[in-house]
Amino acid sequence: MSLLDSIVGKSFRDEKAGRVVVFTGDRRNRGYVVKSESEELKIRSFLKMFYFAHFSILLLGMQVASSWSSFLINIQSFGHPAAHLLRTVGISLGIYSLVVGAPYFLLWRSYKKALLGFVSTQDEVLVLRKSEGRQPWIALAGFTVVVLAALMVFYLTRAK
Repeated sequence: MSLLDSIVGKSFRDEKAGRVVVFTGDRRNRGYVVKSESEELKIRSFLKMFYFAHFSILLLGMQVASSWSSFLINIQSFGHPAAHLLRTVGISLGIYSLVVGAPYFLLWRSYKKALLGFVSTQDEVLVLRKSEGRQPWIALAGFTVVVLAALMVFYLTRAK
């Protein structure tokens, strides 16, 4: 849980206006003042739940997409090796976008709607510093690219 705590902790800052939360995916220079400790705990638990669901969708979806695509690839017969590579990557990316894309879109939509329940527009403040909460997204995108590249290398080099 310390990974989730560190990711969620980057969303909270101490500013001149008080304790401020900056939500991921929101405008860069917008934060909201957190009025009490109990509100901060509610927001923290919500963000932990969101990030846990986020990582679960990405990691479990990647495994499901990998197994389904390998099943589909194995039942088809390919001719030329170049066509085999393009079809393999196309099938893998197509299944990954369906298995991960749809649930993640629904999660993101409900996340954006739920944010309004935790903060008020009257509590909005201008945050001048660079948003530190965006770095995990960059790292996660890099991790996803590395894992997809590793899966592609695995498919290309496995014994037939």
